[in-house]
Amino acid sequence: MENTFLFKRYDLVLTFVLMILLVSCNVDDKQKLEDNNWQLTWSDEFDGASGSLPDATKWAFDIGTGNNGWGNSELEYYTKRSENISLNGKGNLVITAIKESFQGSSYTSARIKTKGIFEQQYGRFEARLQTPYGQGLWPAFWMLGNNDDSVSWPLCGEIDIMELRGQAPSTMSSALHGPGYSGANPILKSYTLINDRFDTNFHIFAVEWDENKIDFFVDSYLFHRVNKSDVEAKGQWVYDHPFFLILNLAVGGNFLGSPNSQTSFPQKMTIDYVRVYK
Repeated sequence: MENTFLFKRYDLVLTFVLMILLVSCNVDDKQKLEDNNWQLTWSDEFDGASGSLPDATKWAFDIGTGNNGWGNSELEYYTKRSENISLNGKGNLVITAIKESFQGSSYTSARIKTKGIFEQQYGRFEARLQTPYGQGLWPAFWMLGNNDDSVSWPLCGEIDIMELRGQAPSTMSSALHGPGYSGANPILKSYTLINDRFDTNFHIFAVEWDENKIDFFVDSYLFHRVNKSDVEAKGQWVYDHPFFLILNLAVGGNFLGSPNSQTSFPQKMTIDYVRVYK
């Protein structure tokens, strides 16, 4: 009886070890990606004098409060003032959210885009940045289809490479918004750091996009793959035309709620670089 019990225990342990190995192999296999031999097509390293605005040959501004707080009940007024967005003279762009009364809003911040300047269909799009921390802060690095003026959202398509709730600094999410899967029901997945936070260090957020799939990465780790068939099971695949880039730091909104008494200002999102490959 004793030997039988020992053998059973051994079998259980062996089964458990094999399960761990199988899971490990599956994770490793997911990271074995094809070599795409990426070629740089566009970038901004944010080199320049401290206090200067981002390069006007690469970026345009969104100004104001948009429609219904940019469609999300956000609380900020976006400006192009150096107080809200400027180079720091150390190779970084800094977007600063300030608590102040301005044009009827209680906060100011900045939002820039490459619309009409640089747009690309397919490739790798990445940014190295550090996020802010605090209830009601909403940093984002994302993309919209360049036909947004003619077909409107969400038919133009939206690729959220990184967005984050400031009150949860260890967790970010990536998402797709399109016909049949938009607003509060996107195709979304979150990624959480272990014993680390996105506001204490720089991290690289990237998407690799082709005609059949869209892959999302944090620091070279593929954490979410969305195949064309996954999208078409929910709605329409609208990722077959050029998209433009957007960087912004929102305050408040439906995604995360308003700042509270514990949220300190000013708050900063610091971007080291943005690079695009094909």
